[in-house]
This record gives sequence, structure tokens and C-alpha cells, in this order.
Amino acid sequence: MKKNLMSVLILALVVVNLVLTAITMISIVPSAKRSNALITEICTALNLELASGRNANLSSVKIEDIATFTPESSMTINLKDSQDGTEHYAIVNFSISMDTTNEDYEKKSVLVTDNVNLIKGVVNDVISSFTKEDLKNNMEEAQKMILERLQGLYDSNFIIDVSFPQINYE
Repeated sequence: MKKNLMSVLILALVVVNLVLTAITMISIVPSAKRSNALITEICTALNLELASGRNANLSSVKIEDIATFTPESSMTINLKDSQDGTEHYAIVNFSISMDTTNEDYEKKSVLVTDNVNLIKGVVNDVISSFTKEDLKNNMEEAQKMILERLQGLYDSNFIIDVSFPQINYE
């Protein structure tokens, strides 16, 4: 009799478990689908925003589609004072790479040569904010900062790279 009673009790618990599982599925699955749809919409919006703000870089542009501009004279820039209190200088030659397939290239590439002093000012501002050691160790960061400032100055991403073919520290 006890075995029969236990079997009935187990059967009743299985049925209750099945009913509760069905109720849970009915109530949770629709809200999970709505949450999933919302998350998908947010991800889609973020992907669109990221794609529209994406800048071309040197590796994504064909070599024949790159034009460079290098000012004729080098720049001597006072660097930020080091920990030891000595003044240091950097003698810099820089080069700007531009994407010739960019829609703004035709209009704004002329402005690069016309406004070389503005560009030198940006390079001077960024480079002078580094100490000699920081500049040696973080040259990529300085290049990235100059690139971002130039893209902001021209309100376009047709400038794709800033490089220093020659830089000397004193």
C-alpha cells in the first residue's frame, strides 16, 4: 500500500511540475522574446552608429589611393619639462596621408597646403604636451591625437594618417 501511495504522490508531483513548467513557459517566453527584440534593435542601432563613425585607416585604403603632404621645413618644438627639470626639444618632420577616394578629398586637400601653418600649430600643440620620454614611448598616441585634431579641424576623415619620417630629440 505504501508503494502505491508513493507512486501516486510521485505521479502527482510530476504532473504539478509539468503544469508549473507550462505556466512558466507561457508567461516567460513572450517577455523574453520582447526583450530579445529590444536588445536586437539596440545592437542594430549601435552597429549603424559605429559604422557611420568609422574612419578609414592606412591599412584599409589601397596604396594607389593615398596622397601625402609633407611640409618643406622641419619643426623645432619645445617639449614638456622632464622630471629632472631639463628642457628638451624635438626636431620633427611630419607627413599627412590622405584618402583620394574620400568624398571630401577634392575640396579639402587644397586647404591642407593652404593652411600648413594651422597644421603645424596642431602638431606643435600635441607634441609639446609630451615629455621626451613620454613621446618616445607613446609616439602612436601622439600620432592618433594629431590625426583626431586634424580630422576635427577639417571636419572630415579624408586625412587617414599622420607619420613622422624623421624625429630627433635633444
